[in-house]
Amino acid sequence: MKYLPILLLLLMACQPITETKTTKKSMLDFKYPYKTKFVDLSNDVKVAYIDEGKGDKTLIFIHGLGSYLPAWQKNIAVLKADYRCIAMDLPGYPKSSKGDDAYNMTFFAEVILEMIDELKLKNPVLIGHSMGGQIAMMAALKSPELLQSLILIDPAGIERFTPQEATILKSLVTQEAVKNTPTEQIKKNFDINFAAGVTPEDALFMYNDRLYMRDTELEYEHYCRMIPKCIAGMLDEPVFDNLKNIKMPTLLLFGEQDYLIPNKYFHADLTTESVATTAQSQIINSQLFMVPNAGHFAMWDNSTAVNGHIQAFLKK
Repeated sequence: MKYLPILLLLLMACQPITETKTTKKSMLDFKYPYKTKFVDLSNDVKVAYIDEGKGDKTLIFIHGLGSYLPAWQKNIAVLKADYRCIAMDLPGYPKSSKGDDAYNMTFFAEVILEMIDELKLKNPVLIGHSMGGQIAMMAALKSPELLQSLILIDPAGIERFTPQEATILKSLVTQEAVKNTPTEQIKKNFDINFAAGVTPEDALFMYNDRLYMRDTELEYEHYCRMIPKCIAGMLDEPVFDNLKNIKMPTLLLFGEQDYLIPNKYFHADLTTESVATTAQSQIINSQLFMVPNAGHFAMWDNSTAVNGHIQAFLKK
């Protein structure tokens, strides 16, 4: 199992361990910064989301692996002054439905597109972080006519893995491995997402919520089954070879201290900036900014810079 810590750091799999459970707790009890709404989609999928602000553009925020909609609160707090901001829990995540779904990139992209249709959103901007960035790109490739532009923050799916590397990564993250991640590893996995190598005080609620999850029993069991599906989906549906087919305006933002991209075990010869510039060169109508004092969670580490880049991009 020597590869497991490396994989977890790469893919933000900040999962809790199994301890004494109780049916009295639910992820629905998580305290979100804004009122939670729900939309019913096909195949019994229900998506929890928040809808704040008004403006001539609608921004849809898509979180990453093991994350949830509160991860965007520093951005929504600023951007809702000028734009309609919608952030969701992807299916399988805290307040959204938990069914026997594929949880791959195609599934999530189709959910995003159906949600756009159900909420009657006109040409929204997709803002995706990490796995959410990969989902946003998949949605843009499937139905570009429905979207105005893309904003990708430390996106997954553009770092290329050989079939052998992907097989190793997928084989190590099983339901049992997720379920039995030690508490100290959870903290390390959170810490590595931030530029300072330590989870900021104002982000500790995410870590606490992750610990709370292990007491939810059935919801937690589902979570442990879902995460390996997400990881397999990310590895099985990379988007790099199709980046040239993304024609809409695209903003790429990468934290200069992103310790997760590239994978340090398999791709020690690469840097975050080299991965970023290679991706940017493939997307015709794109611009790239490296965000200083920011790690993989760039939109939290340096929200001021990230919000500024988003505002400037949207005004063009």
